[in-house]
Amino acid sequence: MTRLAPAASAPSLPADLDEAAHRCLVAGFDGTTTVPDPLKRLIERGLGGVILFTRNVRDAGQVRALTDSLRALRPDLMVAIDNEGGGIGHLTAAGAPEVPGNWALGVADDTGLTARCADALAGHLASLGITASYAPVADIQHDPRNPIVRTRAFGVDPALAARHLRAWIAATDARGIASCAKHFPGHGGTTTDSHHDIAVDPRPYEELDLDPFRAAIEAGVPMLMSAHVVFPQLDPGRPATLSRRILTELLRGELGYDGVVVTDALEMKAIADSYGESAGARIALAAGADQVIVAVPELRTTLECRDAVLGALADGRLPAERVIEAAGRVRRLAGRYTAPGADPGPWDAAAGLEAARRAVRSRPVPAAVRGAFVVDLFPPPHPALNWGGEDFASEVQARDPMSMGVAVTNPSEAGGDLAAALLRAAAARPLVVAECDASLYPWQARLRDALLSARPDAVRVFTGLPEPGAGGHEMLCTYGRGRTNLRAAAEVLTGFRAAAAR
Repeated sequence: MTRLAPAASAPSLPADLDEAAHRCLVAGFDGTTTVPDPLKRLIERGLGGVILFTRNVRDAGQVRALTDSLRALRPDLMVAIDNEGGGIGHLTAAGAPEVPGNWALGVADDTGLTARCADALAGHLASLGITASYAPVADIQHDPRNPIVRTRAFGVDPALAARHLRAWIAATDARGIASCAKHFPGHGGTTTDSHHDIAVDPRPYEELDLDPFRAAIEAGVPMLMSAHVVFPQLDPGRPATLSRRILTELLRGELGYDGVVVTDALEMKAIADSYGESAGARIALAAGADQVIVAVPELRTTLECRDAVLGALADGRLPAERVIEAAGRVRRLAGRYTAPGADPGPWDAAAGLEAARRAVRSRPVPAAVRGAFVVDLFPPPHPALNWGGEDFASEVQARDPMSMGVAVTNPSEAGGDLAAALLRAAAARPLVVAECDASLYPWQARLRDALLSARPDAVRVFTGLPEPGAGGHEMLCTYGRGRTNLRAAAEVLTGFRAAAAR
């Protein structure tokens, strides 16, 4: 292989150290069919991995051709993606199996079913030539005000989460796919989304939700992802991603983890606004991370992070031994998981809907509602996580063509006389009001309250977590906004398919 000379802006290092530094990087990029030239040069110099997003996905054949092209440049390149299931995923256009998010799996509480769902996701990844999945979420939904974990967690019980993590990790590994438990040491005790700002968990060490991560480590999870969260009782100065106390002393020393530690994306505001991506890359590696993710499509940011790491190696701020150690872990990971099979074999495409159906809960048991007017309130899709944007009204109408409905995702739409207009549109039809974590979105709560006040006969549907103390209406809970979650609730609502309610 011809090794390219370092860029003019980067210091020249011995070839083995230069390659080791590149192994510690995971890059996002733009494009669906061609590999950008700057990315080719990074791969030739040893880039550890790439991360795919919706922007890289057109259909299944295109994704497989793209992953084949990437590995033709270097066979041991890791190709990864966020693949949690539920409403979070990037492979819809490539025919991804539809499975509910973790919370619904926790409600069903059947580890065999969780394994079948994880196997379906992993089998699909293998068919596309993707061999690393940044899932499952090991966080516990601890603080009810948490805006980012919620139904991505298996629940609030660490023991429940632990057993489902074990099932997920084992099923994924059996497919030859590397799983990744995230976000160490937990993001569920915060009230801030680290995509937008620094998140803080004030709890002492003894109260942190470490048991799910212990279970993941015992299950042999090959990767753990760090959280951009500050834990003042552990390290008041830095988020976990940049903390030697947390990554090296706690995770490596106390918990004994020797797999690959990968950071959450460095362009998230918690790192980018307070430290900058380049400094974040250097500090994270020094703290004990083995790989840093730079997920933005513009490769300039990745190159700046690379140059910062090379510069820190050249001037001694980043010890060469630390980077060589990290690169060694990445090579071992790549050796185990970067050879996708030609035919991954079948998977259970029905497992996800079965899980979603078993997770639906209702109070009381509703009679079939036909010809309803459905108002579906939910936040816009998350720009980083690609929250799907599926709407409940469409799922109801697919089962009951006589129904009508509207989706409301824009807070500005909830002002003025919107409630009155919706009530006029509903007229004498049965009214169904669906909401998604309305306690976090005042515009949802205001519009919901106006509708329910005028129509006490309305059926209330929770497509996120149910609101404590809600009562006075028939209610359905889906515990997620994945398409299978919404379909399962639509079946119960319309009576299209009999489902046990609890």
